[in-house]
Amino acid sequence: MNPPRRTTAAAAAAVVLATAGGLLTASAAPASAATTCTSPVFKRQFFANTTFSGTPKKTDCDSVIDQNWGTGAPASGLPSNYFGVRWSVTRDFGSGGPFSLAASGLDGIRVYLDGTRKIDLWKNTSTTVAKTVNLTIPSGSHTLRVDYVNWTGSAKVKFTYAPRTAATVDTVKPLAPTGAAVTYDPATGKAKLTWAKNKEMDLAGYRVYRRLKGTGDYRRVGGFDPLTTTSFTETLAPTGAAYYYEVRAVDKAGNESTGSADKLVTTVDRTAPLTPVLSASDDPVRGVSLDWQDDTYDVTYDVYRAAAADGEFVKLGISYGSSRVDETAPYGDTSYYKVVAKDAAGNTATSQVLAFARPLAVPFMDTPRTNDAETGIEVRWTTSKAAPTSFRVYRWDQSDPNAVPARVTCESYRVGNEADYYPQYGCTDFSAERRTSYGYYVTSVDSAGRESAPSRTAYAGLVDTTPPPAVTGLTHTSTEYGTVLEWDENPAPDLESYNVFRATDLRDTATYEHLATLQPGTTRFTDLNVPNDENWFYFVDSVDTSHNSLYTLRGYPESVSANVSVNEFDLTPGYTPPNTAATNLSAQADESGHAALSWGCGSGCAITGVHVYRWDRAAQQYVRLTDVPLAADARGYTDATTPAGTTSYYVISFVAADGSEAYSGLAPVVVAPSGD
Repeated sequence: MNPPRRTTAAAAAAVVLATAGGLLTASAAPASAATTCTSPVFKRQFFANTTFSGTPKKTDCDSVIDQNWGTGAPASGLPSNYFGVRWSVTRDFGSGGPFSLAASGLDGIRVYLDGTRKIDLWKNTSTTVAKTVNLTIPSGSHTLRVDYVNWTGSAKVKFTYAPRTAATVDTVKPLAPTGAAVTYDPATGKAKLTWAKNKEMDLAGYRVYRRLKGTGDYRRVGGFDPLTTTSFTETLAPTGAAYYYEVRAVDKAGNESTGSADKLVTTVDRTAPLTPVLSASDDPVRGVSLDWQDDTYDVTYDVYRAAAADGEFVKLGISYGSSRVDETAPYGDTSYYKVVAKDAAGNTATSQVLAFARPLAVPFMDTPRTNDAETGIEVRWTTSKAAPTSFRVYRWDQSDPNAVPARVTCESYRVGNEADYYPQYGCTDFSAERRTSYGYYVTSVDSAGRESAPSRTAYAGLVDTTPPPAVTGLTHTSTEYGTVLEWDENPAPDLESYNVFRATDLRDTATYEHLATLQPGTTRFTDLNVPNDENWFYFVDSVDTSHNSLYTLRGYPESVSANVSVNEFDLTPGYTPPNTAATNLSAQADESGHAALSWGCGSGCAITGVHVYRWDRAAQQYVRLTDVPLAADARGYTDATTPAGTTSYYVISFVAADGSEAYSGLAPVVVAPSGD
């Protein structure tokens, strides 16, 4: 409280109160100067009347309204009765919110907010009167005015205003901090964030958040308790990563503001990339395949090779991924490799030196075929440009389990163009006998006479090229668990298998799906498929032991294979609950024919339990299978009562604390009858 003081003529200067760093200081101003008071200090005016008319007898500044003048005059030149005092202040209330205004005293007191009366205790009384008002003050600047009059008797007055900070009362967020700025010292790796002081009267402090550039995941830094300063400093790892900082204000009720403007810091990069862990394997045609750990963004890899561990390493090239093929690696020799990882900042990391003994060049065997005149079998293989061009071809009778591969006398020749990246060679075995199936492999021979390991084995022969007859008698039965196909047994004596296909358009081979390969004697197949009123074409193709079939020969099944058009049942539930649960439900039949359900629960999933429902088609409703909810952390459920020979639809619900349910999408489960 600041009672007025008498001043001498020599010190006839008005006393002006100002705030500096939150403390009250006094500064002298010429008597003729108008009195100004720095917010939140009140400007106080003394009047020699109770109507606040005329020129105030005295004007000064008052930081606290809490006066007790007794029966005396409040200031020199004023009467002891019938005087008035007016206090006023305009200040920034920040985000505003719930406030409490409290006034008490002898005699009359009135309190105004932006000119609107909020407290009215305007009467001459011999006892102290008091009143407290709770109200919400909007954000921004507002003016408080307190009028006090003393008619007779003792004079005292007190007024306070303060934010209400209980969390149950104050739900107003503070204003976001302004003036955010950040600096970064590459030498120390320290980032310093500064901001302007917040205007909130109930400010508890500030929280600082940081996120990696390119992500939206803010993480709080600077400890658990709110910061009470307007700056924050931390040391960042020198990885070259870029981060955004923002600061948020927190009030005493725990409300947190939105973030300030994001401020970017890019750290200096002194961190070496991951050290490559090198491995190698041989591709007989392409070269030595070198691999290391997964490639890292903005890191390149220099690949080197030497003829000896301590020899001169020659750079083969640069890789921008995690692998490279050395197409010039010598066959039959040991090469030494290393990889140097280099990031954009010039940091490097070198792998271990890896020794790799490349075997002799093994040709890649293609599928042999009968030559155009059907007088021999043409064997073909592919090599690399660095491989030898001398080869040996071996053959044996596939039907003879004791046959020993023997070298075939045939002259190899170049196939294709000389400019082909991977040269292809071949030779024709004119000594092959009809109706005999042979196995072939080929080797390469280098200039030193060393013979490579054999290529993979390929089989061919001058054999039957007539496909078996088309399948007949194909029928279908639509069921609640899919489509059942049946057909006549094919009479071909060399029948090897049946291939079952499904398509949406018989003329469009892109829609073909291969469903199964079945052995001879099997003339029934069930396509376990959710019946949902789709239309399918099914066809069955017969294949003989020489891999001949009408379908592969001619390509269009409607003219060469049995086919049927099927329109499925439609077992889709009559209605589906709105999909409001944060989960994806999946289901499948287990080995026992029971429906096994599984689901997840993402971040922010606050539930008390899970219910499971199954669609009852007869009753046209969902039947709950769980008498009580499953545990909140349950992630699966097996329905031991799943009906067989039909398709069942399931849905789950997440149960909230108030008992309400949020539902997943539908998940069908198909269970065939026992033995089908």
